Amino acid sequence: MARHMLRLLALLAVLAQVACATPSPPHPYDPFETTNRRINNFNESVDAKVLRPVAVGYKNHVPGFLQTGVNNFFGNLKDIWSTLNNGLQAKPMETAETGLRVAVNSVFGIYGLFDVATWAGIQRHNADFGQTLGYWGMSPGPYVILPLLGPSTVRDTAGWAIDNRYDLWRTEVDAVGLRYGGSALRLVDKRAGFVGMDTSLNEVALDKYTFVRDAYLQRRLAATRRKSADKDNGGDDGDDGMRNSQ
Repeated sequence: MARHMLRLLALLAVLAQVACATPSPPHPYDPFETTNRRINNFNESVDAKVLRPVAVGYKNHVPGFLQTGVNNFFGNLKDIWSTLNNGLQAKPMETAETGLRVAVNSVFGIYGLFDVATWAGIQRHNADFGQTLGYWGMSPGPYVILPLLGPSTVRDTAGWAIDNRYDLWRTEVDAVGLRYGGSALRLVDKRAGFVGMDTSLNEVALDKYTFVRDAYLQRRLAATRRKSADKDNGGDDGDDGMRNSQ
């Protein structure tokens, strides 16, 4: 009996080793995982050495009311583009409400420095061109990690190109120094919104790459469903970008 048990244990040990040696099947939406992981490692290295320290300094030393004003101002510019994309997605309620946010914040909030619309209970419905393409049936294509930009898909990369091309800060500000300085400030403010959350993610995720990938794909799928955005995901377009408030 003991001999049979030893043979069984030996067989189980061999099977366990084979199972561990067998590579896991590739994710259906991530055929470029090896390359994506390398780019992701590069992005995280740049973030750890440059962007995060600057964002932490910004968050800790810049007065809160200034941070809120910066976030509100660029959030108002984003709302203008969201209004257009909600219209392209044939969402009349979201289009009207986000457009009303822009009008209220631009006039009463002094070009969006103060988020009067949120105080008045007017909801934000974020939308971008990648979401618009997905809403009308375009497949997301493979998951990709863009250098310095992070998680995306082939479809969302095309959408980002359009978003960037018609970014109002980029197209309407003529002074080169102001345009690039404002873009840098917007990037730092955006990164500051994730200070703390990144530490928590490192603590809870066994594989941070996989966790971020799956979360990104799920959120973008929810954002492109043909339902009211507030029913799907609270009006979130799945872009972990601007904070709605501080």
